[in-house]
Amino acid sequence: MPASLFTPYKLNDTLTLNNRILMAPLTRCMADDDLVPTQTMADYYARRADAGLIISEATIIRPDGQGYVNTPGLYTQAQVDGWKVVTKAVHDKGGKIFAQLWHTGRVAHPFFFGEGNGEVLSASNIGIEGTIPRNRELMYQQPKAATGEDITQLVADYATAADNALKAGFDGVEIHGANGYLIDQFLHYSCNNRTDEYGESPENMARFAIEVVDGIVAKIGHERTAIRLSPGAYFNMEPDSRDRAVFDYLLKQLESRQLAFIHLGIFDDAMEFDYLDGKASAYLRKHYNQTLVGVGSYTAETGNKAIEANEFDLLAIGRAFIANPDYVSKVRRGEELTAYDDAMLAELV
Repeated sequence: MPASLFTPYKLNDTLTLNNRILMAPLTRCMADDDLVPTQTMADYYARRADAGLIISEATIIRPDGQGYVNTPGLYTQAQVDGWKVVTKAVHDKGGKIFAQLWHTGRVAHPFFFGEGNGEVLSASNIGIEGTIPRNRELMYQQPKAATGEDITQLVADYATAADNALKAGFDGVEIHGANGYLIDQFLHYSCNNRTDEYGESPENMARFAIEVVDGIVAKIGHERTAIRLSPGAYFNMEPDSRDRAVFDYLLKQLESRQLAFIHLGIFDDAMEFDYLDGKASAYLRKHYNQTLVGVGSYTAETGNKAIEANEFDLLAIGRAFIANPDYVSKVRRGEELTAYDDAMLAELV
């Protein structure tokens, strides 16, 4: 049994986790048509409350942030009330849960927020090719570069969503700044060609992410604020060696803010990036000395070894939690895990 995984972990003076296993955010498209969390979602998360911390499926901060069908929101009272049922179910089982706050940026589609009710926003007017997952007939749209006024409103909306998260009973929030979505679109040269105070230099390109962090911290405190980052461009993003300087700067700024944690956003941490001198997790550990969450095709055994080698402090598990609602107890007892299969995505167990 990998003992280190079951050691309690003190995030800060406000939050202590029962173990070092996190349930990674997993987009399941379980909300109703008004993007309100359902009783099915409450049951789903409650069955996984043995995790040291659950990070919710990505949850949009406002209507024009939606890029996938039936993804929940945190911007209406009905959505807040729906999440209250979910968080209570988790807390009643002794668990803790953070809301992952999301705006998909150029991956959004007007189909979801209504033609004429807003434009697809991004760092720049650089789009991507392809179709919307689960809605293959919908082609990605050309985005509009967010104006200064747009950015100010986005920062405010992130902060409001964080405040709504705590009103809904969440223990904190994780800002989704990874995986090619809106915040990440400002952090990479392949999709940020701005020439104003949000582009060109590392300091400028990191500005939006920092403003979102500071806006949320001002609302709910640094102890309950975390962020997910993808220093290595790999998903809906082209790599650029200049990105390294952006993340060097951003990580230095984030360290001074004493967040709950930084969570790596990557599908497979075996990937290496020339401009990061290897794995993204090793790069984060080298440049960030506070709590780090590792993820990316780890098993309990390999993740435990990485924790013991000080590669990161907490381990996020994704697909295995879909296949094994009782993942933590199975690992603790050394039982065989049910293998994940894509067909399980149609099941909400």
